[in-house]
Amino acid sequence: MQTPVTILTGFLGSGKTTLLNRILKENHGHRIAVIENEFGEAGIDNELLVQDSDEQIVEMNNGCICCTVRGDLVRILGELQAKKAAGTLHFDRVIIETTGLADPAPVAQTFFVDDEISQQYLLDAIVTMVDAKHAPAQLDEHHEAQEQVAFADRILITKTDVVQPYDVAQLRQRLVQMNPRAKIGEASHGQASIDDLLDIRGFNLNAILEIEPDFLTDVEHKHDDDVTSFVFRESKPLDLERVEDFLSAIVQVYGTKLMRYKGVLNIKGIDKRVVFQGVHMLMGSDAGAAWKPGEKRDSKMVFIGRDMPKDVLLDGLAQCVASAKAPSGQRP
Repeated sequence: MQTPVTILTGFLGSGKTTLLNRILKENHGHRIAVIENEFGEAGIDNELLVQDSDEQIVEMNNGCICCTVRGDLVRILGELQAKKAAGTLHFDRVIIETTGLADPAPVAQTFFVDDEISQQYLLDAIVTMVDAKHAPAQLDEHHEAQEQVAFADRILITKTDVVQPYDVAQLRQRLVQMNPRAKIGEASHGQASIDDLLDIRGFNLNAILEIEPDFLTDVEHKHDDDVTSFVFRESKPLDLERVEDFLSAIVQVYGTKLMRYKGVLNIKGIDKRVVFQGVHMLMGSDAGAAWKPGEKRDSKMVFIGRDMPKDVLLDGLAQCVASAKAPSGQRP
């Protein structure tokens, strides 16, 4: 059985370490392996059951595991899995913290490009923490902060107690403009609900993924941020082969610009939703929930990225309608 993984990201000072230290110490009833790039400033030495200067994996009093990554993430995941299989460690899920200046994409791609890791682990979601006080400036000045928001399946706003409610509302609006599909919550002093972090199924191609009801609200915005988003919508059934061929060609040309793309499609001849999603040039699809009798079958896909070829994407997907004439020799 695959172990679900949550990637926790956020810019410097967003509160990741505070949250992770709480998870490692609190009796929340979950057996979680937390992978940190380094131990937090607050320190957790007094909570360790095993303490060894050469050991990178230590067990906490509450049953959680704390790991430090001084090298390859694949290696530390492999070591965890080996100890779990041997019965020397017990954990049900993994949370990986990225550094504050990191693009989360390479971490996410680890779970798709490495065969052993993809068999052992299942990427559940990317959760991004956003500092309410400093995020406006950080989003203006740092592409990494924008990318962390763009890749998120769930966004947690922190430090809301030190800014005005109006500023929080403005920040929330900006985050929605950048990433309309991510649910947004709040976390105060590391007190985010574990339910806001785990079993989100935001990145799980094998789960039944459905777009939230507010997904179809106006999500096409003009904004100063480099990261933008738009949605493709179609009420007519699509041809699966055309969709696959078109998107495969698109990611070869524009994959570096497409940070996240995700949607539920109505495919001719298939009674279930078909879920498409990807990160840059990594793309996958799977069957979702069955369409209910009498339910309106619409296709909708959100694209999030930088300098995206919006017209090419919208026009190309429109040509994938099952009744449409296939384009002759047209390439993206």
